[in-house]
Amino acid sequence: MSPSAPFIRRPVATALFMLAIVLAGLLGYRFLPLSALPQVDFPTIQVRTLYPGASPEVMGRTVTAPLERQFGQMSGLQRMSSTSAAGVSIITLQFSLGQTLDVAEQEVQAAINAGGSLLPTDLSAPPVYAKVNPADAPVLTLAITSKTMPLTEVQNIVNTRLALKISQVNGVGLVTLGGGQRPAVRIQADTQALASYGLGLDTLRSAITAANANSAKGSFDGPTRAFTINANDQLLAADDYRQLIVSYRNGAPVRLQDVARVVDSAENVKLGAWAGMTPAIILDVQRQPGANVIATVDAIRERLPELQASLPGAIEVTVLSDRTHGIRASVLHVELELLLAVVLVVLVIFAFLRSPRATVIASLAVPISLVGTFGVMYLLGYSLNNLSLMALTIATGFVVDDAIVMIENIARYIEDGESPMNAALKGAQQIGFTIISLTVSLIAVLIPLLFMGDVVGRLFREFAVTLAITILISAVVSLTLVPMMSGRWLAGHKEHEATLFDRLVERYDVSLQWVLERQGLTLLVALGTLLLTVLLYLWIPKGLFPTQDTGQLQARIEAAQTVSYERMAQLQQQAARALLDDPAVASLSSVVGVDAGNNSMLHTGSMLVNLKPERDKLPVVMERLRNRVAQVAGVKLYLQPTQDLTIDAESGPTQYRVSLEGADNATVSEWAARLSEHMAGKDRLRNVVSDVGATGAGAYVSIDRDTASRLSITAAAVDDALYSAFGQRIVSTIFTETNQYRVILEADQDRMDTPEALGNLQLRTGSGKPTPLSAIASIQERPAPLQVTHVAQYPATTIGFDAAPGVALGQAVDAIRNAAKEVGLPQSVSLTFLGAAGAYQASLSNQLWLILAAVVCVYIVLGVLYESYIHPLTILSTLPSAGVGALLALMLTGQELGVIGIIGIILLIGIVKKNAIMMIDFAIEAEREQGMAPREAIHQAALLRLRPILMTTMAALFAAVPLMFGWGEGAELRRPLGLSIFGGLIVSQLLTLYTTPVIYLAFDRLAQRRRRGREEAA
Repeated sequence: MSPSAPFIRRPVATALFMLAIVLAGLLGYRFLPLSALPQVDFPTIQVRTLYPGASPEVMGRTVTAPLERQFGQMSGLQRMSSTSAAGVSIITLQFSLGQTLDVAEQEVQAAINAGGSLLPTDLSAPPVYAKVNPADAPVLTLAITSKTMPLTEVQNIVNTRLALKISQVNGVGLVTLGGGQRPAVRIQADTQALASYGLGLDTLRSAITAANANSAKGSFDGPTRAFTINANDQLLAADDYRQLIVSYRNGAPVRLQDVARVVDSAENVKLGAWAGMTPAIILDVQRQPGANVIATVDAIRERLPELQASLPGAIEVTVLSDRTHGIRASVLHVELELLLAVVLVVLVIFAFLRSPRATVIASLAVPISLVGTFGVMYLLGYSLNNLSLMALTIATGFVVDDAIVMIENIARYIEDGESPMNAALKGAQQIGFTIISLTVSLIAVLIPLLFMGDVVGRLFREFAVTLAITILISAVVSLTLVPMMSGRWLAGHKEHEATLFDRLVERYDVSLQWVLERQGLTLLVALGTLLLTVLLYLWIPKGLFPTQDTGQLQARIEAAQTVSYERMAQLQQQAARALLDDPAVASLSSVVGVDAGNNSMLHTGSMLVNLKPERDKLPVVMERLRNRVAQVAGVKLYLQPTQDLTIDAESGPTQYRVSLEGADNATVSEWAARLSEHMAGKDRLRNVVSDVGATGAGAYVSIDRDTASRLSITAAAVDDALYSAFGQRIVSTIFTETNQYRVILEADQDRMDTPEALGNLQLRTGSGKPTPLSAIASIQERPAPLQVTHVAQYPATTIGFDAAPGVALGQAVDAIRNAAKEVGLPQSVSLTFLGAAGAYQASLSNQLWLILAAVVCVYIVLGVLYESYIHPLTILSTLPSAGVGALLALMLTGQELGVIGIIGIILLIGIVKKNAIMMIDFAIEAEREQGMAPREAIHQAALLRLRPILMTTMAALFAAVPLMFGWGEGAELRRPLGLSIFGGLIVSQLLTLYTTPVIYLAFDRLAQRRRRGREEAA
């Protein structure tokens, strides 16, 4: 029974059925969210702890290690890495994809609570966590400046009225204020003046702590009224602290202003940020993993005018960068490419059918299939993004195939003299099984994409499902609407006139007969294409994803490791000026100083560079910017383009990273230094940088414990005095209605700027008399580590690298593995590729299996449909020629074979096998129904099916053209797909028209021999 017959006979029901599909699709399109890519991020949480004044070693031992022990017990934790730097501990926790972010958050909070008792008691604040991937670039960057107000006051207002409100928006993971100048009262003690009064820094600290209080005081009831007790127990401004009496000497009060300078300043004076060349507060907004970028930024922008209105008029808020501009432009370009693909496919149909009515009937399958897919996408929770729209663009060439096959078969019956209605009934009944075979086998090709692992698999699951839905809807349209309209709309039989296509069929007939006379040679050609496919697969450079040009660069500035903050700020500004002078740079923001967000070392600075739309290609711009900054003495610039797809959980100065991990810090550092030095000599690698040996100048205080004991000075007293003098120590807190401000104690830095001067720090002995530090300790200058890195609680170090121009990621990874072998890396030190390089390692091992899985799936489905072990092999024999074309197209255009290219090859398997299916279906029917010999049957099938084969191939070919010549934002991601399909179709079309009939006959002879063998044996 024909599945199309009821629909042909009931045109109204069929038309309304199609209308329902279109309306559901339009409704789904109205509500589909917009994004760059499917949201499949790893659940990532970053835990930050501030301990001002602590060295990296102290941070690692007293803060990071206790927290790591607690975090290491959490379930679902995939990777834990930590960086302990001066005054800050940053622990990044990356969970498996199966773990939800909310569950991970609960586990992190429980672990922080459990480890709280092991942390230092004088932490300024407990550890805080943020649901954010630190490797993600900010989705929105605001610059807040003022010409009249100091930055400390600007920071206070922005933090209260802007940052807190933005952080409440759904999808926001973290709001950071770069160069944050939080207001504070700084007390800069004169240690010599203190010593002259016989006082120490501990006396000063105790006096300040006791004088500034804000505790509960209770209430009482009178005879008729109740009273709440309050007092002037808080000191709120610098003037209040200046008059504070810290002690009495000779009956006279010693006030704070006598022994210290009290100023209104910033909590951390070694932080700075600039918008261009203007000092500013830089507000960076990072999204939560899995949050929709565009929805998040739109929600912020919707609230921004109201928030700006609440700020004083002297404060200016400028949007420095908005990543959604590039994402919207990228999606718009894909939509335009989709429309162009639809137009090209329709033109192909008209060129072959030469009938406006037939063209309209076949073309209707395209919009109905595409629009109907939107409705299902909405139900599945998908979004309109680069990958889903890319799937729809490619589907444009697929969805019309079934309609072409149906119309062409019906038209053939009309040409034989049947009425349009009878032709529709007969043609639909005859071709119905073929269309079902084409659809099922094509969907079977996509099955392996659903089983790809990790984030890459999750990413392309939406691509595969979207494509499968479109193909399925197109099959429904081709089995219902197309034969119904053909039976009522196609013209009756006309006298056939010779056309250009008829002459093409004649030429093909002559060449095919020549090939059939030389079947052995043709089989050798088919075998040669198989061998060539294997060789090309081994030769082609391999990678992961193409580098996108999103119009934004992340920059890192590095100076000498011993550089001071003031000098680093000057160098950063010089580099920023050099970048802004380039015609391709629109704006930039920069941050210097150790904080919990942008930098962990003082000698590094970070920048976010926004490029103009009209400019040279990205590699040219990046090289020019590097050359400009190279003119600034003492500075090195590292650049990497911001990517929509972020697989990394850690950021760095280079695009790729590899880590060395071991049980011993000295061993790891030694081998990391050897390996990075060896990597730097490899031609395939560029910008090799390592955090091993990141050391600055350190003043080492060696206490003579015998002398100190004789003077009743303990090591704890020495640490306490040093911390009070040089640690920007928080000694008290000022509470206001909206915020809290710190009181910072430190020694007057004007007199303490060398290791020798450190010896003049006055300590109090047991008798209460002062003595210099140099009396009980020697001060030596030694190198000190700038940060301590761990992975899974063990010492580790990271080596960053970029691939040289024209070098694929796979070649760079091979170069690093060779370098590790050449230096003799011991087994006790493990080498792990991180982020994109690590994902490449995983995907490389799966690439071949993925292609084989697609072939096996198609074979099984075809075997079930044809009830044959042989015919599926004939159909699959078309694949090597497609592989040759795809790999050659990628190699000739300088593309590497990455995940996108592999998906293109898998889709080719689905497209190319259609040619063989259409031939073999008719050949089998001719043998069974008409009693033809195999050679005569396949010869007739090849000639009859030439037109639909060429039409479907050309439709798929032209659907790939817009992707191949893609332009605008994100075109780099789409281009390999278009190239692989275009090249594969051209080569396969030229070969399979001849090899398929020959292989069909070869397998037929093999089957006959086996049949005769069984008969003789019987």
